[in-house]
Amino acid sequence: MKSETNIKAWIERRSKIRMIIILWAVFLLIVIAVIAWLGLHWPGTHDEASGHEDILEANNPSVVTLDTAAQQNIGLGLEAAQLRTVLQTIQTTGVVGPNETRVAHIRPLARGRVEKVYVRLGDRVRAGQPLLGYDTIELGELVGEYLSAVAALENANAEADVTKRSLERAQNLVELGAVARAEYERRNAEYRKALASINSQKAEIARVEEKLHRFGLTEADLEKLKTQTHRQYHREASHSVLRAPFDGIVIKYDVAEGEVVETDRELFTIADLSTVWVQADVYEKDIASIHEGQQVTVLLDAYPGESFIGKITYVSDFLDPKTRAAKVRCEVPNPDGRLKLEMFATIHIPTPRGREAVMIPAVAVQRIDDRSVVFVKVGDTRFQRRDIQLGTQSDGWVEVKSGVKAGESVVTQGSFYLKSTLLREQIGGES
Repeated sequence: MKSETNIKAWIERRSKIRMIIILWAVFLLIVIAVIAWLGLHWPGTHDEASGHEDILEANNPSVVTLDTAAQQNIGLGLEAAQLRTVLQTIQTTGVVGPNETRVAHIRPLARGRVEKVYVRLGDRVRAGQPLLGYDTIELGELVGEYLSAVAALENANAEADVTKRSLERAQNLVELGAVARAEYERRNAEYRKALASINSQKAEIARVEEKLHRFGLTEADLEKLKTQTHRQYHREASHSVLRAPFDGIVIKYDVAEGEVVETDRELFTIADLSTVWVQADVYEKDIASIHEGQQVTVLLDAYPGESFIGKITYVSDFLDPKTRAAKVRCEVPNPDGRLKLEMFATIHIPTPRGREAVMIPAVAVQRIDDRSVVFVKVGDTRFQRRDIQLGTQSDGWVEVKSGVKAGESVVTQGSFYLKSTLLREQIGGES
């Protein structure tokens, strides 16, 4: 009995100890909660934490502070990064080149000596603008042929007048019975022969005129040659002028004044760069996704945040055996001449497959130290620089592969101002 009593007493003491431990634990939890509440709400505590945070932000070299008034002055604009559906694209690289169908290789029309060069390498020229003046022996000879043909035509006309009057007299005499009918027929044959000579000389003049027109002589020039008072003009008429066939840029130049040039020598190359070709390679696995007439987007490092729209005009019928890629030609309008020859380009070719991506307005992107950056709002007056990796661009929006999350607000209008401010502060800090 005594042992049972001892056991019961031990159990009761153990239960009391357990209850005391539980009560102490609850008490400690209450004390901790009260201390935490006081820490959050005690006067001055929150301000100190906020001030500490401000000090950290102020010391962050990637953060720009801009008060509300300054934001209003520059018209600061914000846009939230969004999840958008974008078409998956084939991305490849290429080089900007001239539109080969609009490249003119200018050679002289005949052997001659260069007298005057009117343009230089890189000059923009208009259709019909003089490029070069030169004296050509062949043109001088043609002028001589032309003058001889004109003189022969004048003689033929004179002879035709004489034979016509002779024929008319013979006709009158035949009617009076003064001459035989045979004499009338002979004079008629002479008149017809004179008319044939006139037509022959006119054809010869037309033939020579066509050659002279190819050398740039106009109808007014030819009329000037015909007049007696200007027959000495033929000494000047041997001077020919090469003219630009269309608007363009002189991209090749190989001539100097005083040189003697032959017809097989290329003096100028003129390219019309209002449209350009961007040549690219597309791998075999992607060939099925492209076709002629397909729209493409062209990006260049020289113009970050901008895109140029073109279309595929040619897909090669064979692959390069080493790279297993086909040549693809993209034609891109270039009315303002911003696309320069030999620029490297990135070409995005859309495919029917779509995917979700974080996208921001393209105008928000700036370039610092050859990196694409944006400014993300991290406080009422604080904006943080973020380095980002760009992807597909479409309709004024660009994909952000890293650096910005969906929902974060990026600066659009005023991003260049923030960039300038950041760089200015960095320079000031270094000095």
